[in-house]
Amino acid sequence: MKFALVSCLSLASVALALGQTADSGPAAATPPPAASQGVASEWDARKMIEALGAQAQHLKPIIDQLQPAEWQSKGASETYVAQWNSAQAQLKYLIASTDAFSRQPERLPLGLDAYFRMQAMDTALGSLVEGVRTYQNPALASIMQSVIAENSTNRDRLRQYLQDLASQKEQEFEVADREAQRCRAAMLQQPAPKTKKVSHP
Repeated sequence: MKFALVSCLSLASVALALGQTADSGPAAATPPPAASQGVASEWDARKMIEALGAQAQHLKPIIDQLQPAEWQSKGASETYVAQWNSAQAQLKYLIASTDAFSRQPERLPLGLDAYFRMQAMDTALGSLVEGVRTYQNPALASIMQSVIAENSTNRDRLRQYLQDLASQKEQEFEVADREAQRCRAAMLQQPAPKTKKVSHP
């Protein structure tokens, strides 16, 4: 009984790692649906994430050029200063999250954090564009709009990767769950261990 339990647990672990059942029938030979959806390899995913991080680094000189405190003398709202501070903070968070995700591209929570940081970064920049155009430099505002558009494309690529990764993780969980249930059913069918009869004098 103990051997059967250990064997079942081992098979479940292998099934989770490989993404396929331990059965030798036709169902086991069928690759999991996530594999057919074209989940990016770890190397490709890491390169994509590193590119996102590099682009985030390029945003810093643009944000540093903004001078929202001086816009107020031209009639700008003081909220631009708060938005600028938010953009600086979001850029810092974005760089840190993409760096962490590039080291572990299989970690879905890290990917989601990077994705939402990227969204927040775009929102912060978008809030500043009109202020830059009106109170500082229209050419710089155009550059910011181009960066936002490029970020949107990269964010879509990241979102697709995260969707594929989530689908793959779900399939792995389902495989492990099926294997655990199969093992449980097999264990329940094991005969109860025989007990030795104690003879009384």
